[in-house]
Amino acid sequence: MNYTPHLPTELWLILPYVAFTSFVLGHIWRYRNDQFGWTTRSSQIYESRLLRLGSPLFHFGMLGVFGGHVLGVLIPESWTAAVGISEHAYHVIAVGAGSIAGLSVLAGVGILLYRRLTVTAVRKATTTNDKFMYVLLTAALVSGLLNTWGSNLLWGTYNYRESVSPWFRSLFSLNPSPELMVDTPWTFQLHGLVVLTLVAMWPYTRLVHMFSAPIGYFTRPYIVYRHKQSDAPDTRRYARAWDSPVTPERWR
Repeated sequence: MNYTPHLPTELWLILPYVAFTSFVLGHIWRYRNDQFGWTTRSSQIYESRLLRLGSPLFHFGMLGVFGGHVLGVLIPESWTAAVGISEHAYHVIAVGAGSIAGLSVLAGVGILLYRRLTVTAVRKATTTNDKFMYVLLTAALVSGLLNTWGSNLLWGTYNYRESVSPWFRSLFSLNPSPELMVDTPWTFQLHGLVVLTLVAMWPYTRLVHMFSAPIGYFTRPYIVYRHKQSDAPDTRRYARAWDSPVTPERWR
């Protein structure tokens, strides 16, 4: 089961940089040309019961998945060993926490997909782009769980922090090491290819909303509702937050 495919070494050098370039330039292009489309295209108005269940499972699970990848891929093995975390302890933490986070995300995606398939209004609002995104997300999750369970429990252990992690970190140095991925098990290679494809497609999907934050809410004025037009000055406490509407007289 620990089959290793013979993929070209250059693939693990070229594909990551193509994906990273698409990720960065795509977000810049999207922000400059499609700010009105920079949204999740919320479908809560069509159905909310399943959304209230699936969305938190997905988003909170993703936080755990992201944290696990930071610990396992970006932090060298020597660093965790230096603070007293043995390889066995790390292995137990990675399998346990990774399984919980991965299953949470997978359950969330499953509920959201079921919602899109069974709720007519939501299904009609689903674009081809959305379908492709869901396929990539599901493939990334399933291949990631295969790494967590398969290559660590079912068919022996594999220390990816001696190959996959150094390869990924080397991409951000002046000395990339694509040869480190050549002999990794097929589950890790599949996961890497799927994730890199997802990274490349990220800016052109609804996933761009990850970089949105309602910072403007802290500085924008209060919203004041008036029942009728009045010529008398507004002396209420928050009158300064109101910008008087534009009228023809103001342009004369």
